[in-house]
Formats: sequence, structure tokens, C-alpha cells
Amino acid sequence: MSEVIYVTEDGLQKLRDELDNLRAVERPMISRQIAEARDKGDLSENAEYAAAKEAQGMLEMKISKLEDIVARSRIIDESKIDKSTVSILNKVKIRNKSNNSVMEYQLVPESEANFKQGKIAVSSPIAQGLMGKKVGDVVQIKVPSGIIPFEIVEISI
Repeated sequence: MSEVIYVTEDGLQKLRDELDNLRAVERPMISRQIAEARDKGDLSENAEYAAAKEAQGMLEMKISKLEDIVARSRIIDESKIDKSTVSILNKVKIRNKSNNSVMEYQLVPESEANFKQGKIAVSSPIAQGLMGKKVGDVVQIKVPSGIIPFEIVEISI
């Protein structure tokens, strides 16, 4: 059985919009490229045709993957998110106990992660180390540079 993918309502809408764009815009464009290349003659020596067919295969694979993700997606009910412990969609303010720097991250589904916006995937090492913890807890999180102690300062939505 396929694994369920949890997403926010906005995240699911972005996936659907991307899928619609691939189907309605990209697919017809590649079909036109194939038709134009086919009109140029011998297909066995037509690099343009081969490239268009390869692009079509890649596009169909991407469409298939997105269809699968959308089918397995379940929207997270944000009104039922607990703020007493760290869980998905929580914003967590943590203090690095080594250098006293404070960071804030929102734990989001993998498909919505964006480090520049402070959104980290729930499957990331930091998020995994924080999951289920409470304000005041100190956790040891293994990162590429070693093990860092973090204190949970605040949990919000």
C-alpha cells in the first residue's frame, strides 16, 4: 500500500496547479514539437524528433508522479494541531545551547519545505529530533557538523 502524504490545503492546491499546467500547457506544446519534427522528414536521423520524444517521456513521467502524489495526499486539519508538543505545522523557536543563537522553523510536509522561508521538512534531522518535545526540553540533534544541543524556547502555529 502506498504511503499517505500529508499536506496543507495551500500545498495541495500548488500541486494541483502544477499538474494542470503540465497537462494543459506543457503536454500540447511537446506534441506540437513532435509534429513539427516529424514533418521534417526521416525520423531515424532526426535529432529534433528524438529530443522531443525524450522530453515527452520525461513530462509523462513527471505527470504520473504528480498524479500519484495528489492521489495519496491528505490535508492536515490545522485547527487540530497541538501546541503543547512539537508536531507538523508547528513553528518552533529553538536556542542553540553551544552558541546561544536562536532560530525559528516551521515543520512542514516534504513537498512544502523551503529553508529560505524557515520551513523545514518533518523528515529532516532537526525536525525529527524536535518532534514530540515540549517547551524547555533540551534535545541533542545530530547534524552534519556533529551533535548540537538545542533548547525548545517556544511552540506556536
